[in-house]
Formats: sequence, C-alpha cells, structure tokens
Amino acid sequence: MSLPVFLLVVFLSAVLLTGFVRIVAIRAKILDLPTSRSAHVSPTPVGGGVSIALVTLISICIFFYNGNIPANEFLALCSAGLVAGVGLFDDIKKLNIRWRLPAQLLAAIWSVWWLGNTPSIDIAIFTLNNWFILNVLAILALLWLLNLYNFMDGIDGLAGSELVFVNAFVLMFVISNNDEVIMLIAAALLASGAGFLFWNLPPAKIFMGDVGSGFAGFITGIMALLSMHHGTLTIWTWLLLLGVFITDATVTLIIRFRNGEKWYEGHTNHAYQNAARRYRSHGKVTIAVLAINCLWLAPLAWYTVERPDLGVFICIVGMIPLFLSALRLKAGHLVVTGEGLS
Repeated sequence: MSLPVFLLVVFLSAVLLTGFVRIVAIRAKILDLPTSRSAHVSPTPVGGGVSIALVTLISICIFFYNGNIPANEFLALCSAGLVAGVGLFDDIKKLNIRWRLPAQLLAAIWSVWWLGNTPSIDIAIFTLNNWFILNVLAILALLWLLNLYNFMDGIDGLAGSELVFVNAFVLMFVISNNDEVIMLIAAALLASGAGFLFWNLPPAKIFMGDVGSGFAGFITGIMALLSMHHGTLTIWTWLLLLGVFITDATVTLIIRFRNGEKWYEGHTNHAYQNAARRYRSHGKVTIAVLAINCLWLAPLAWYTVERPDLGVFICIVGMIPLFLSALRLKAGHLVVTGEGLS
C-alpha cells in the first residue's frame, strides 16, 4: 500500500470510528459536564481519542506482522496501549492518581527497557553519556509528555492539531533519512489525528479525553526515543516541535508548585486557557499556536536536523520567546477576560 493510500485509509477509519464513539458516549452518558473551570458551556461526549489510539495501534501491529518494525521496538510501542486503556478507564470512571501514576510509570519503564540504553545527548560543551542517568531521564520524559499532553488538551482543536503538526513535520524530516519505523508511525498518527480533528475542531462535537491525550503524549515520547536510537532526529528537534506545549505546561507546573497547589488537580490556569478567555475564542488560540508551530518552530526544528551539532543553541533560541509568552499570559494563574493581561 502506498503512503498516500495508507494516509487516506487511516484518516477515513478515524473519522468513522470517532463518529461511532461519539454516539456510544452520548448513549452511555460519558460526558464532560460544564463546571466553573470548564472551557465549554454544554455537555460534550469524551473519549474520542479512542479512534487515535485504536487505529494507530492496529497499524503498528500490521507493520510488525509485515516485518517493518523490529520485535523490541514493537514491544516498546505496545505499552502505549496500557496508557490508552488507563486513560479510557479514567474517562469513564475517574481513576485515582494512586492507580494512574503507577500504571503510567510501569508503561514508561517497559518501553525504555525494550528500547535499550538511551543514546547519549550532546549538550554544547559536553556529552551526557551515563546510561543510568539517561534511562531515568527517558522514563521521566515519557511520564512528563504523557501528562503534559493531557494538561494541554483544554480547548477545542488544540491537542489534535498539535498531534497533526508534529507528525506531519516528523514525516517530512524522516522520509529523506529512510527511517521506515518512524515514518510509518508518524503517518498513522498524522492521519488518525486528522480524522479525530474532523469532530474536534471548534465547536467540538467530542473531546479527545485522557485515552487520547495520554496515548498521544506517550507514543510521541517513544517516537522521540526511537529516532534517537536510529540516529535520525535529536532531542532538540523534538523539543522544538513540541515547544508550545512544553513551555506552557512547564511554566504552569512550576508556578503551581511554588504556590503550593497540587499539580495533578484539574485547573484552567495554562497560558493557552488564559488566552482563550482573553480573546473569547478557542479557534483563534488554536490557529495562533499552529502559526507559531509552522512559522517559527518548524524551520528551527528542520535546522537542527541539518545541523545537529548546533541543536542545543537552536533550541534555546526557539524556546526563549515561548517561555516569555507563557509568563506574559500569566501561566499558572487564573486570569479572567482582560484581567492581568495587556
């Protein structure tokens, strides 16, 4: 099957499956009910990310069966299924963090174990090559990306469009490097994410839910580790592609910690949520993030592919304006329309 045909099949499958999940969620009353901290005003079905997880995992199984993915990498990727399952249960029954976090940690350890020792990282004047530190960092990174994506899934279209953006550019980056594994996974995530977006663009008819956001963040992390093992993309490329999500979530988390708040409790204090209230629009914020991604972060990420020796410096240049923007938008603080912003 050619790549364009595969993309079309996966896209249509995700569109149809998301529509089916929406019907089931409505009938089963699996709904996100509006609260004082909600970004929506009417009950909305959740769990639409099932389509992303299921279609992508089926694709990965087919790739493995056809011999496109080595056994150890396939086993590492399988743990994303556990993350999706835990997320789905949480969407339906609201799973306590004392059960969620150990399951997520187990999935991260499993993936890093099967991938083997994490490759060294060049950081300007020195190289980090201690296998223990690198593996611990890899596990923590998977946990952070998993939860980060969940934190950033708070307005219509944002998390889905980020998934499409990241994988579209990863696909372009790796085609020339002939990294078949990353290419196939990126294609599956790109098309399934686009299929989900058909239902999630403002005004959203269904939400991604923890099943989708956790899966998307976790498998993105595995892809980053895979590309480092393959020598096709560096950590700096991934940090830039995910720059908006990383900076907003990280600044918000740090400020909430400083204020003595529980990091895992729901809130609407992210920079993007403050921006959505300020401009009274989910669509405007999502488009703005896409513009930053395509016009600022993607070119810099491409340059790290061409000049990996300069990766850390390029990453710093790309991230500084994002951190400043998050601070300007009062990330970590609840800002009502027009308050505290200028």
